Amino acid sequence: MRLLDLDQLQTFIKINEQGSFTRAAAQLNKTQSAVSMQIRKLEEQLDTTLFERQGRTCRLTIKGEELLPFAEKLIRLNAQAVTTFEKAPVAGTVRLGTPDDYAERFLPEILALFSRSNPKVEVSVVCAPTPDLRTSLEADEIDLAIVTHVRRRSWARHDQVIRREPLVWVGSTRHAVTHEETLHLALGNRHCDWRLAAESTLEEMGRAYKVLYTSWNSTAVSAAVLSGLAVSVLPESALRPGMRVLTPEEGFPQLPLCEIGLVRGPNGGQATAKALADHIVSSLYNISQ
Repeated sequence: MRLLDLDQLQTFIKINEQGSFTRAAAQLNKTQSAVSMQIRKLEEQLDTTLFERQGRTCRLTIKGEELLPFAEKLIRLNAQAVTTFEKAPVAGTVRLGTPDDYAERFLPEILALFSRSNPKVEVSVVCAPTPDLRTSLEADEIDLAIVTHVRRRSWARHDQVIRREPLVWVGSTRHAVTHEETLHLALGNRHCDWRLAAESTLEEMGRAYKVLYTSWNSTAVSAAVLSGLAVSVLPESALRPGMRVLTPEEGFPQLPLCEIGLVRGPNGGQATAKALADHIVSSLYNISQ
C-alpha cells in the first residue's frame, strides 16, 4: 500500500488556499523549489497532475479537486491524534470572532464540547460581520475568526476553508411572495457577497427585484422571510422552521457554494488559540465538492 506524506498534503492544501506556489512557500517558511519538489513527488506517487499553471497563479485540476477533501481530512485527523496525546493541559484565554449567524448555528455545540476537554480555557466571543472581523484580526483584537470565505477576494488567501455548503433561495412556507411581479428581497448590506450573488443572478435572468430590507443581522433577515415580506439567500444549514427552499422550477437558479473559513491572527499560534482552532476545524469540517 502506498502511504501519502502528510507534509506533502499540507503543502498541497496551502498552495490551493493561496493560489500560488510562491505565496504558499512563504506561508510554510519553505523555498519555492522545496514546495515544487513536494508537489512533484506527490504527483508522481499518484500518477496524476494536481495543478494547472496560469501565469503566476495556479488552480486545481479535476484530479486535484478529487484529492483535496481527502488531504484535508487526513491533516485534520492527524491534528486530532496529536491533540489527544498532548499531556500538558491548556489554560488561558482565547478571543474568537464570528458573524452572528454562524454563532447561532455552530457555537453552542463547538463551545460545549471544547469546554469539556479544555476546562481551564476561557473563550471570549465577538460577533461582527466578516469584513469587521478581518479588521479586528489585523489589529490583534481577536485571535481567531470564523468567516465567510470568498476566493476572489485578495484578503481571503490566508483563510483555511473548513466547510462548504449550498447557498439557497429561501421564502416563507405560508406566503407566496415569489409570484409578485417585482421580487422583494431581504439581504445583507451592499458589500455582502451573498447579496452580490443574488443580485447578479436576478439581473442575468432579467427578473425585476427590490431590496426592501438590509441588515447584517441574520435574525432580522430571517424575520422578514418568515413573515412573508421578502425572499433571501442563506446557507442550507441556516434554514429555520417556516422557511422553504425555492427551486429552479420556480425561477430561482442555483447559487454558488457558501464557503466558511477559519483565519488566525498574530496570536493564533498560541496554545489556547491552536486548541480552539483544531476543535473548530474538527467540528465544522464537512468539505463537499
